Amino acid sequence: MAYQSEQELEDNLVAQLTKKVAGKPQFEKVNITDIESLRANLKKQLSKLNGFGISDNELKQIRNALGKGNVFDKAKILRDRLQINKDDGTAGYIRFIDSYVDKNHFQVTQQVTVEGRYKNRYDVTILVNGLPLVQIELKRRGLELKEAFNQINRYQRHSYWAEDGLFQYVQVFVISNGVNTKYYANNRKQSFKQTFFWAKENNDRYTELNQFVKVFLTPKHLTDIITKYVVLNETDRILMVMRPYQIYATEAIIDRVAEREQLKTNNQSIEKQNGYIWHTTGSGKTLTSFKTAQLLTGDSAIHKVVFVVDRKDLDYQTAKEFNSFIKGCVDGTDKTKVLVDQFTGKNVYYLEKDGEQQSSTKAKGGKVNTRRNEKLIVTTIQKLNNAISNKRYSSRMELVKDKNVVFIFDECHRSQFGDTHQRISQFFTNHQMFGFTGTPIFAENAVSKFSRKYTTSDLFHKPLHKYTIVDAIKDENVLKFNVEYVGRYKKKDSANEVDIDVEGIDTKELMESDVRLEKITDYIIVQHNRKTHSKAFTGMFCVSSVPALIKYYELFAQKKSEGKHNLKIATIFSYAANEEDPYADGLDEVVLDKVVLDKVAEPQAVYSHSRDRLEEFIGDYNKMFGSSYTTKDSESYYNYYNDISKKVRERKIDILLVVNMFLTGFDSKTLNTLYVDKSLKYHGLIQAYSRTNRILNEQKSQGNIISFRNLKKRTDDALALFSNKDAKDTVIMPPYEEFIKMFNQALDQMQTIAPDTASVDSLEDENAELEFIKAFRELMRLRNVLSTFADFKFDDVFIQEQEYEDYKSKYLDLYDKVKTNTAPEKESILEEIDFELELLAMDEVNVAYILKLLSKLKQSDSDEEYQQQYKALMQTIGGDPELRSKQELIDKFIQENLPDVQSAEEVDDAFAAYWEVEKEKATQVMAEEEHLIPENVKELVERMIFSNQEPLREDIVATMEKPPSVLQRKKVIPRLAEKLKGFFNTFYGGM
Repeated sequence: MAYQSEQELEDNLVAQLTKKVAGKPQFEKVNITDIESLRANLKKQLSKLNGFGISDNELKQIRNALGKGNVFDKAKILRDRLQINKDDGTAGYIRFIDSYVDKNHFQVTQQVTVEGRYKNRYDVTILVNGLPLVQIELKRRGLELKEAFNQINRYQRHSYWAEDGLFQYVQVFVISNGVNTKYYANNRKQSFKQTFFWAKENNDRYTELNQFVKVFLTPKHLTDIITKYVVLNETDRILMVMRPYQIYATEAIIDRVAEREQLKTNNQSIEKQNGYIWHTTGSGKTLTSFKTAQLLTGDSAIHKVVFVVDRKDLDYQTAKEFNSFIKGCVDGTDKTKVLVDQFTGKNVYYLEKDGEQQSSTKAKGGKVNTRRNEKLIVTTIQKLNNAISNKRYSSRMELVKDKNVVFIFDECHRSQFGDTHQRISQFFTNHQMFGFTGTPIFAENAVSKFSRKYTTSDLFHKPLHKYTIVDAIKDENVLKFNVEYVGRYKKKDSANEVDIDVEGIDTKELMESDVRLEKITDYIIVQHNRKTHSKAFTGMFCVSSVPALIKYYELFAQKKSEGKHNLKIATIFSYAANEEDPYADGLDEVVLDKVVLDKVAEPQAVYSHSRDRLEEFIGDYNKMFGSSYTTKDSESYYNYYNDISKKVRERKIDILLVVNMFLTGFDSKTLNTLYVDKSLKYHGLIQAYSRTNRILNEQKSQGNIISFRNLKKRTDDALALFSNKDAKDTVIMPPYEEFIKMFNQALDQMQTIAPDTASVDSLEDENAELEFIKAFRELMRLRNVLSTFADFKFDDVFIQEQEYEDYKSKYLDLYDKVKTNTAPEKESILEEIDFELELLAMDEVNVAYILKLLSKLKQSDSDEEYQQQYKALMQTIGGDPELRSKQELIDKFIQENLPDVQSAEEVDDAFAAYWEVEKEKATQVMAEEEHLIPENVKELVERMIFSNQEPLREDIVATMEKPPSVLQRKKVIPRLAEKLKGFFNTFYGGM
């Protein structure tokens, strides 16, 4: 096949879109290349959609309304009706899009030019009723897809907001290099990891552009995506678009409901019409269930849609997340009475306290949520059980027992295997039930009840859609696991070969012996920084029992008091009866049927020793964080549970010690390591492992599982059950030896381009530099993974650590070259490349660390030692992206000031004084060069320190001696913003 240019790719796409189907083109090809022709076409198309000719005066009103707000505001305008004053004096109502595809008109154009800060030309634009709602950015075959993503980001900064901001109406972006094609929502906050392939119902992906066009870029599909499956997140004020498996699941449930209604209409049996969605943990089930529930409430045949969770914290969390999608669409049900009121259509009154709704009465000043979707309820299974079982509510609940109610159960593998399911099924005579689970219950992992093993299919009848962990890893929606087994495995020369019992006589005495537990504690202390990239991430440690947890906690505390670590350890466990759940199944019948899960735990005298110890541990937590939680009342304990959740996500806790809590239903993108001293199996194992594999950034390359028990067969069995027998090759990362081989192969490829560090400087052009950047970036990715292995040392690879660091400096030199190239007339092919600098943040290097090195340098005993330490120090600074901006200043301090410092102890004070002088000089220089008021600059920088946010346009203007004209602002303010950010990073970043 001949080489295909980007222009040919673009022309072929337009030809495919305008191809005739059933005698007419799906998309009208139009020649719209500037803002004037875009406005003229908008007037024409809106006139057609709304059924009357729009005059110039009326268009002016429309343009005025369309120009207001940001991307999120405009997404709301798009879905609303705009009232205008028509020329004849009457009110007109303008629609911009219709949910019926036939009422919309689709057009395609190429190379629309818009001038903002720079003049930009966009590849292919799809217009719907005249508005640009889909933007397609193409790169020629052979280039990275991420380059198209980065180019769109550049357009968002440079020009989408210009000329009425019409391109801020784009709802969905499509990026392609011909062989790979993805889509994503217009949301500037997202990363490349939040771009998606479209796929078939069986999750096979459409990657080629021409395949993608056939199924995704059709008028019907785009209408559905924009009107139904782009979700407006009210909390974050961003657009989200659903992934293919989420859409298929939603439509499968809606079809199942329609199927049952049809059977009723035909007087046929409606037995076994439930269904369940098997979507792996971490795949975004909350968004899927929300959209399903929202669409079902639009069905006039349905009385209520009830979303059921199995824990109080999930009740609050789910209501909060649902309300983030549509503000105020659901109320919480903090009391059973409130749930009954919602079922029976009675007004529910609430007060707002600390951002959380609490039920109240009208007399106490409570207000009714007028935005609530009265057909949608979010509650716990415990309150639902109480509503139908408690005699005080029976007369009211009788009114709804025959109504058509659809139940959606979250994590249905946990909550649906007690008597509660039976009671709900028997009480509601006209119900339909759907379940969501990442780990269904099959015969192999079912728990016996009355000599019968119930499976998910027994209760929910039919799997409606499946998206396993293998699918999610393939789509890069979750990470692989790196499982390391630590203990006596007879491995030679391995840091994981530790004298720790892992199996054999699996008695409690042996596995919980003081000697064994201390060895495990010591291993974790030594390895934790390595596993978490110097605490860039957090860890969780799950253990076999509460007594074992108490021993571990005491060991960590003892070793901290001895100065052996500075880890922040926290713990939480249930001290209620029946706490033991050896495999973390989450299927404890007695706990569920006694309905003690409504609170995280209720104080009971049964485990008085455990409770006393937990109270003591919470006391340690209170000292660490200045809080006052206690087990002495259930609300405080519940708040402690929520606070721990928050602090783990914020990386304020290094290791969370648990028995069963937090092993299911807890999501934290910042958690990357799970230490295991517990005999997990089947769904308990997959759920626990899955705490670690949420996508975050390039540095988080896998979920680390460090097992102190031999769980290899159980891991293989669980993966086979929940995906397929070959799943371990997809889900589990290769062993250390394989990564060494991959690193050496990548090194060989890089050194083919640049045989030594000096040769990087003489690469002939930007294309050669691009190849080096890609090659070294791959090396960094592999080094990032290798660094988490306990066995890793540079002796195992074919490059010395010093040489690797030298290459890294050259890599950063190229990054600096691109970053400082501000010439608008010359576009660099390196501009769209992602250097993935987070991969370089391997160590905790900041100015405090540099001061230690400076003190050490001052203490050098010989000139030779001084030179070695000086070189190492400058290498450290040059290899850290944040400190690199300070390199020249630090070097100046070493050359000009350090010789006059009397001792190592005085280095800190001397450096601080020097830094203040240099900061003042830099402020004066910037003020003189840019005609700024120095005092105003200092005030602005102080606000930036306080808010940790970039400066606003008006704040920048306030620093200037003479405010710029409107035309000047486009160039002056971005330039000053960059200078201020550079100043801030140099003098305050990492300080």
